[in-house]
Parts: sequence; structure tokens; C-alpha cells
Amino acid sequence: MKAHRFKIGENIELLAGHMTPNDALGQSYTVVRLLPNDAPDREYRIRNDRGGQERVVRESQMRLGSFAALGRNMPLPG
Repeated sequence: MKAHRFKIGENIELLAGHMTPNDALGQSYTVVRLLPNDAPDREYRIRNDRGGQERVVRESQMRLGSFAALGRNMPLPG
């Protein structure tokens, strides 16, 4: 089974695509859970850093966020 590319606590951003709502773009998210599945496209539960809303996304919909790209992750809220 392929390992997850992202880790719990990492800061990510969503990529534009047909499965990504427009209001989710340009916002910062934190990975809160790695979800098990047998598909090659891993799944994650992520939390919006501003509003706290959680959603499930696939690895192909994500990229490292600006904080992670700079070598700094935002702390998990709460």
C-alpha cells in the first residue's frame, strides 16, 4: 500500500479542480487525519485554519501550503 505524502499537522492548500469548491481555494488548511483506503489517491481529513470547517479531500487535490513551503507549519488549533 502506498504511503500518505502529507503528515498530520502539515499546512496545505487546495488545488483548483472540478471537485474543489471555489470558496475553498486560497485558504489555509491543516491535515488532521490520514484516512485509510486502497485507492492510489490517498485521502485526508483537513481543517480550515480560519473557520474550523473540516472536509475530506484526496491527495491529488492538495499541495503544501505557504507556511509548510517556508519550513514552518501552523500549530493545530485547540
